[in-house]
Amino acid sequence: MIRIRLKKHLHAATGPLLLQPELEAQAGEFLAVTGPSGSGKTTLLRMIAGLETAAEGSISAFGETWLDTRQGINLRVQDRNVGLVFQDYALFPNMTVAQNLHYALPKGAPEDIISELVDITELQELMGRYPARLSGGQQQRVALARALVRRPRLLLLDEPLSALDQRMRARLQNYILRLHKAFGLTTLIVSHDYQEIFKLADRVVRLDHGAISQPELPDEVALANAPDGSFLLSGEVLHIEEAGSSFLMSVLIGTNVVQVPAAIADLRGLQPGDRVEVRFEAHQAILSR
Repeated sequence: MIRIRLKKHLHAATGPLLLQPELEAQAGEFLAVTGPSGSGKTTLLRMIAGLETAAEGSISAFGETWLDTRQGINLRVQDRNVGLVFQDYALFPNMTVAQNLHYALPKGAPEDIISELVDITELQELMGRYPARLSGGQQQRVALARALVRRPRLLLLDEPLSALDQRMRARLQNYILRLHKAFGLTTLIVSHDYQEIFKLADRVVRLDHGAISQPELPDEVALANAPDGSFLLSGEVLHIEEAGSSFLMSVLIGTNVVQVPAAIADLRGLQPGDRVEVRFEAHQAILSR
């Protein structure tokens, strides 16, 4: 469980702003924070990480007190067990991928975590390269892996995929989900992209005018009724798994994940992140390209 009660005065683009978020997250939860630009979302993550200090308030996480201004408690960044990923990757340009990852490893810690992260994020072929020779998506994969080398319990993501094209965003979202599940993380992501929020998060809150509220989410499901009584739902492929002699495809439709039976011919050329339409006929889901 994470409990956050903070106050900090900011100078936003619209004028003075009192940032006073009150927020709770369960261990293992994937929580999205949305809201207008300048509402203090990045400052909130930085205060949780310990990079900025609140005027007053408290943060308790996983049975520890990270911040309590009344008692004079304010743990250092390195003592908060947090991984943080920004938009700009922040890799050391004079270090290879392997050196960036090893630099983040605590002294004396076993190196098996690096091999595990490299496997999940598929960085094997890039370990000897410098950041300047990596694409934006490759750099962000390295940044994600590096944030988890210290085995944090809390992962903070500040719009980490906003600079990437849609196809690369979808691939990186899959990596984030795999990392979240593989390491049993509690994850907070700042995002304006509702498709990304629906795909990744268990819950979403809105930060606006300095306070946390429950947002009104738009209807993201494209529904087209056919004359024969069937209907189509547009969705995104999340993953594909074998099911005996056939396959099951998990498709994200709005806020729901639907498992659709598929033959090998249906899967040719498909991969996670692709868009598909699912036709429902008499309660039977049929996949179409």
